[in-house]
Amino acid sequence: MNFTRWSARLPGTQRRAAARTEHAVPPDRRGEGSVPAARVEQLTDDSPCVPAVDELPARDVLDRVPALVALVHGPDHHIAYVNDAYTAAFGVRPPGAPAREALPELVQLGLLPLLDQVLRSGKSRTLKSRKALDGRTYTFTCTPVAENADHDGGVLLFATDVTDHAEAAERLRASERRQRETAVTLQRSLLPQELEQPDDLRVAATYQPGGTEAAVGGDWYDVITLGGGRTALVIGDVMGRGVRAAAVMGQLRTAVRAYARLDLPPHEILQLLDGLATEIDANQIATCAYAIHDPNEGRLVYASAGHLPILVRDENGTVLRTDEPTGPPLGTGGWIHTSGSVPLGPGSTAVLYTDGLVERRDEDLDEGIAALERALAGATGTPQVICDRLVRSAGVTADHDDDVAVLVLQHPARTGADGELFRNAALELLGGVEAAPRARAFASGVLTSWRFPVELHDLGVLATSELVANSLQHGTPPMRLRLRRTDRRLIIEVTDGDDHLPRRRRAEPGDESGRGIAIVATIASGWGSRRTPGGGKAVWCEFVLPKG
Repeated sequence: MNFTRWSARLPGTQRRAAARTEHAVPPDRRGEGSVPAARVEQLTDDSPCVPAVDELPARDVLDRVPALVALVHGPDHHIAYVNDAYTAAFGVRPPGAPAREALPELVQLGLLPLLDQVLRSGKSRTLKSRKALDGRTYTFTCTPVAENADHDGGVLLFATDVTDHAEAAERLRASERRQRETAVTLQRSLLPQELEQPDDLRVAATYQPGGTEAAVGGDWYDVITLGGGRTALVIGDVMGRGVRAAAVMGQLRTAVRAYARLDLPPHEILQLLDGLATEIDANQIATCAYAIHDPNEGRLVYASAGHLPILVRDENGTVLRTDEPTGPPLGTGGWIHTSGSVPLGPGSTAVLYTDGLVERRDEDLDEGIAALERALAGATGTPQVICDRLVRSAGVTADHDDDVAVLVLQHPARTGADGELFRNAALELLGGVEAAPRARAFASGVLTSWRFPVELHDLGVLATSELVANSLQHGTPPMRLRLRRTDRRLIIEVTDGDDHLPRRRRAEPGDESGRGIAIVATIASGWGSRRTPGGGKAVWCEFVLPKG
């Protein structure tokens, strides 16, 4: 087969042919024309003649190139030629045999359909970075070769060894995977490993990292039991992506847990976080919603710093979207946040979420929130089931382009035997010092009716006496005693109109007062105090119920 018919006419061939024509000019005319004399002197009989591409033996060239070259012809792609590099890579290939039988490496790579396509279309095709039987990676270029009218056309295969490039690309992908795994591990380690489960609420949460890149976001959530039956719920989103956003998120989450122990109203917590966010990184903006549930009030008190509205579905299935107040994101500074409230009685469900759940590039944000409201209206079951249904309804998959965090809480409606475990009793403390014996008698009767063990009964009465005496001495009317039991603990709370919070201190032997709070702190599982929204304070203590 004549390979020179398929050799390319490369640029420069015509110039070298013209040079040979110049060399044939008679000596007496070499000085004529536009060719400089210096160039004419170089074209002497002693100068080596550079052959044109047309004159190079094609087979000799193809045999010597380091790339793999094979030539097949006809519809069955019979082997016409393989070069030395091809033979060294895959072994001797018998001429004339069809490719399906004699070129198993092409079959393994799926190149036969590509050869058919090139033969039919007359256009070149390239198959990039395919690993062959010899363990090397090649890029195959298939070029149609036209023969004479008496023969079918052929295809020239040119394979370039790109093993080094493929291995470098794989190392890069592996490095990116490790970076992403590190970032996701960091993100998850900064989130709660196990959610706190309050007595009166059932909660569940989920976090879905976005996309396949290493740049995870700063979505986060938390559940914090405040004591006295109250629970704080937090969700936030640090703007930006990557380890830096996750690190800022971790700092904010830690700060929220510390501030929550102060038992401040939600808007005051956000004020503290706003200042901290500015100190952490003035260029890093974060949104946050902070809410507190008090089972005695049956409401969810919340404040928002640029975060999406909380959704609440009542016991009838009606979904309510919380309104203002809301403020700008954390880190902007100079804004006074305020708190609002929404009913959250027995049978209600609330959902806190980040923008990855509802925000889409081709949709308005309100449309996404409205779609979430419809999904929540029809979602029933446990908080985890609702969490999963909301994520599925939003179309969140493993390759979702944004992080998603969802926190679902339910205030279950308890009836029957379960309802017997959750009881409340309250007494208005009227009058003067005579209110103390009335409070002790009331507490004794209530704890007896709740069938508490004698030891717990006596400790409860003692704690009630000390809290009431402290309020009568240091507080102002109105005063109220509240006893509450759950399936896990007994809670005793006394409220009054004075906003001065008590503190535990060491009483000197000669002091006539100052021991009440110390006694309560010693006998109770926990105690605390907080200012109430309407002015005044609440002082509480709690006892863990014995199991069994």
